[in-house]
Amino acid sequence: MPIFGTSILSFIPAWTLEGRSFAIKKTAEYGFDMLEISLPASLDFDAKETKKQLDQYGIQGRLSLNLPTNCHIPLYPENAIALISKAIDKVGEMNGDFLGGVLHSAIGTFTGKPCTADERVIVRQVFTELSAYAKKQNITLGIEPINRYESYVFTAAQEVLQMIEEINTQNIGLHLDTFHMNIEERNFYDPIIAAGDRLKHVHITESDRGMTGEGNVHWDDFFKALAKINYQGPLVLENFSSEITALVGPTSLWRPSKYNSEELAKGSLLFMKEMVAKWYNN
Repeated sequence: MPIFGTSILSFIPAWTLEGRSFAIKKTAEYGFDMLEISLPASLDFDAKETKKQLDQYGIQGRLSLNLPTNCHIPLYPENAIALISKAIDKVGEMNGDFLGGVLHSAIGTFTGKPCTADERVIVRQVFTELSAYAKKQNITLGIEPINRYESYVFTAAQEVLQMIEEINTQNIGLHLDTFHMNIEERNFYDPIIAAGDRLKHVHITESDRGMTGEGNVHWDDFFKALAKINYQGPLVLENFSSEITALVGPTSLWRPSKYNSEELAKGSLLFMKEMVAKWYNN
């Protein structure tokens, strides 16, 4: 069965020493098995102490990273390699085996044109080098395509899968997010089937970032496909409540949320479990 996880964004807007204990405690209290920790771009993150606290609560941890502006791969490949390599080291310090997130580009950085052939060569070269570096620590990289309003480099699953095939590597996989799929993919079934065992990480979020099951995501198609490929990895909740006021600007929560963060987390976890029970037991 898949692993049920949530993001730190269910509890805190960004990783801090003060928020760490709260997020880990609430993850366990609400019944999740895993906490995805979005690394700060500074990589000011005590991996060993965090792992210790996760273990105390019986919670697994996974790290993700979204590239800052000065690490946008087509423009600053060396910066990106340096930062992602350090993030890989943080995963190693946690005895982890995975780093996900928007590793291909800086969110909100555009040229006004589609990704060029030359830019794709640069991206491929960067991930060829990073794949070799991560392999030394038995770590897999999960690349998350995001919607056209946030990036132009990788916006759909097939683009990531094509690059993986071109590199011909086993330790780069696909990190899918249902919010972005709802915008960019033609359906929720085919990309998962195409990915197969290259699907390594999943963000579960409704079309409006609210309660799962109350928006436009075709959840039955999505979970049917996951069951078809026998996906056993994490299903990580990533929806947001305006109750956490620091998230309003970064996540464009311009209208008050219908639910507070606890209601969102608990309700969405129940929904995920119901969908897994429905489709994995068929």
